[in-house]
Amino acid sequence: MGRLIGRTAVVTGASRGIGRAIARRLAADGAEVAVHYGSGEAAARETVAGIERAGGRAFAVHAELGTDGDVDTLFAGLERGLAGRPLDILVNNAAAAPTGPVETDTPERFDRLFAVNVRAPYFIVQRALPLLRDGGRIISLTSVATRVANPGQTAFAMGKGALETMTLTLAGALGTRGITVHAIAPGATRTEDNAAVFEQPGLAEFITGQTALDRLGRAEDVADAVAFLASDDARWITGQVLDASGGLHLGLRV
Repeated sequence: MGRLIGRTAVVTGASRGIGRAIARRLAADGAEVAVHYGSGEAAARETVAGIERAGGRAFAVHAELGTDGDVDTLFAGLERGLAGRPLDILVNNAAAAPTGPVETDTPERFDRLFAVNVRAPYFIVQRALPLLRDGGRIISLTSVATRVANPGQTAFAMGKGALETMTLTLAGALGTRGITVHAIAPGATRTEDNAAVFEQPGLAEFITGQTALDRLGRAEDVADAVAFLASDDARWITGQVLDASGGLHLGLRV
């Protein structure tokens, strides 16, 4: 579509799943995309190669989020790839998976989840601000878990709720620079990596029965929402949490 030509973007956790779809979509719209990965180097290289085959531009950057020096490592690679150019779009997508109900969670798993899902995005934003062009975009992936009581995802929902609060406060703080800040909250989204989960007997049917649009989400559904918020079409919108779940758990379907 070309509406992001001349712009640069970084997508964390972009080697697979929703992050890969976001990177592909932003590149298809014209942005040069830094494809961040933690441990999946081969998958990240595949994402970059796919973007380049489609005529886009991308490069991979590595950092194991949730570890000491993670943000320094990420930005060392990002700044090499940008080669002095500013950053236009930051997408905080990388996340650790839910750690289970409160009865079986551990301090170690809890701390790891918050290090990846809360601390890393917060300090990535902090480090990005001097690079981020006025009129830039910050978009964080959260979850419908913040509005649905799921006992198996308590800590996960707490972390995603923190990102939604961060979104609101940063939108107020950065508005004078023309920077918009948003969160996108996916629901049940089938990707290549988690497809087996939805093969559990009756699970896909149960979820679609609770979804207003009557199907599971696709990674591209979320990527298209990110692309809208990253574009000039969303210039007068900020501080929002955009539900991209197809209407999961809106209420009883009749």
